[in-house]
Amino acid sequence: MRGDRALVRTVMARLCWGRILGIGILAVTAQAQPAAETPDYGTWPLHQRQFGSTGGGGVIIGEYDPVVRGALCTTDFTATLADGTVLRNRAEFDAVPAQGGVLCTNGRWRALEGEAAGTTPYQVFFRDGVVRGWPQ
Repeated sequence: MRGDRALVRTVMARLCWGRILGIGILAVTAQAQPAAETPDYGTWPLHQRQFGSTGGGGVIIGEYDPVVRGALCTTDFTATLADGTVLRNRAEFDAVPAQGGVLCTNGRWRALEGEAAGTTPYQVFFRDGVVRGWPQ
């Protein structure tokens, strides 16, 4: 009986030590992981007034000329569907200071006629008179 208790204590001690060691390794590993790097917006391609929609489907975005006004970036634009139908829309982004310029992010759009609305992953970066966009 005494031997069984000693064995149980030994096993429990090793399990506890193993858990403590494992938690320590996890903590060190988590600290060693680099944070997600912020992209260098200055390397993005130049913004184009016309480009394929990030939503696909053969939709072409046109007349996309964003401007920064205070805390927002805005632009009216067209969305030309594959059948040739042209829809007028407005996009609005949050204007955030970044890397010596302004990043237009968290994009939202809405139709100027009708109820259609949504978000866009597209972002625009303004710096030194140059306008860049991502993704394209």
